[in-house]
Amino acid sequence: MWKEKLGNYLIDISKYFLTGVFVASLIKDMEDMRWLIYALSGTVSAVLLVAGLILTNRKSDK
Repeated sequence: MWKEKLGNYLIDISKYFLTGVFVASLIKDMEDMRWLIYALSGTVSAVLLVAGLILTNRKSDK
């Protein structure tokens, strides 16, 4: 039960992380660091998304 809730939480954090980075980059010009920030945020978001999907898709052996 708690793993599924943690998985949903990680998926939500992944979405918020991407949204926050892209909105911040639209508001403030990041110049040379733009691609580095996009790459890091995409990587972190992907890791959180995969971890969340793994936790939500586990079948309980009852």
